Amino acid sequence: MQIVVGVAVVEEGRVLAAYRPGPDGGWEFPGGKVEPGESEEQAAVREIQEELDVEIAVGESLGPGVDISAEYRLHVYRARIVAGDPVPREHSELRWFGPAELDESDWLAPDRPFVRRLRPRI
Repeated sequence: MQIVVGVAVVEEGRVLAAYRPGPDGGWEFPGGKVEPGESEEQAAVREIQEELDVEIAVGESLGPGVDISAEYRLHVYRARIVAGDPVPREHSELRWFGPAELDESDWLAPDRPFVRRLRPRI
């Protein structure tokens, strides 16, 4: 099974989300596939550099992975920005959410359990 990493960038009591456009779109934690020979943390750093043009420091895992499909499993990590300002290179929008603004229904289904786990820990 291919692992996909998502990154919950947390800063100043809020979390960064990226909007995936299209009919199946919604808010998600940005990230992507772990490449062969790469750790999940290394993939998170690379993907966020590619997608948001920022450098991050990866922190704790937000718990057990969630199946996206028969081929993919999502793991989400907490992180903080160490250099740069986020730019939406692959998403239609970026937005910072405070804990009270995290409505799971606006998020893609695989990301929702991580939203629940993260909300009390922002």
